[in-house]
Amino acid sequence: MATELNNISPRGLAGMSAFARYSLLTLAFNLLVILWGVFLRASKSGDGCGEHWLTCHGEVIPSAPEFKTVIEFSHRVTSGIAFLIVIGLLVWAFRKFPKGDQIRKMAVGSFIFILTEALVGAGLVLTGNTAENLTAARPFWAIGHLINTFILLAFLTLTSWMAVTGKRLSFALPTRTCVLVAIALIGILFVGISGSLAALSNMLFPSGSLAEGIAKDFSTASHYLLRLRLSHPILSILTAVYLVMLAGWLKKESTDDPSVVRWANILSILVIIQVVFGAATLLTLGPIVMQLGHLLLADLLWLAFVLMLANLMARRGAP
Repeated sequence: MATELNNISPRGLAGMSAFARYSLLTLAFNLLVILWGVFLRASKSGDGCGEHWLTCHGEVIPSAPEFKTVIEFSHRVTSGIAFLIVIGLLVWAFRKFPKGDQIRKMAVGSFIFILTEALVGAGLVLTGNTAENLTAARPFWAIGHLINTFILLAFLTLTSWMAVTGKRLSFALPTRTCVLVAIALIGILFVGISGSLAALSNMLFPSGSLAEGIAKDFSTASHYLLRLRLSHPILSILTAVYLVMLAGWLKKESTDDPSVVRWANILSILVIIQVVFGAATLLTLGPIVMQLGHLLLADLLWLAFVLMLANLMARRGAP
């Protein structure tokens, strides 16, 4: 099977196994659901079904819904479909691959974290931490949601990568490489967390101009979320520089492996695009379309990082 999968890339999707195509579909659909969740938050429609879950305003299918109810209900429907698709991925992985195969473990991880993704979403609704409501716990809900989403995407990505390439992971990396990669991982997570809090503060405390927003960032009278907002661009720039340097170093260390070089290049390009796009989002005061683009780039950057690391670990583990 590994030989077959390693030879299919020139033929594209048509040359992949049915399971590989399904795993890619699962990853792509989950990305769409995540983007729709961003639109849900940015449009302040999170309370479209009230504090009800699984029902919407106490109904299975809402009658005479408002626009925000349509947005919230459609997000729940697409999330439910994503959940069922991941269950299909799990069942198929257990039927297709032998006991102990890493791809089974990746599918199990995907199932666990889409389950916790649903539970976090339910928790946000049932505790009223939606739309423009602000509680002391809401920032922690936002952070937990962000981290869970990143882990879910990592498991789905690795499942697809293993299915398409036939490769498996080895954890025999040199200590130096582990430390450098761990720093990058921590940096990405902190950028994501700070970005999640910045998006929350922008929604709850909108500014009419960039100057007004900057003044709020430095005002001692501002809510602490606003004063934390400045950490996002600072962490983003520092992490961007580090990721580009790390990608360059890994390319030099992996000149004999084109897959590592390719994903290192993709990661560097995405980092540069994200920094520019993030600056544009800030200057335009973050309209919804810019928020969607910013989060999509963040997710793609994360996937590129995961794939670069996966290919590095597969290279190190090769005979």
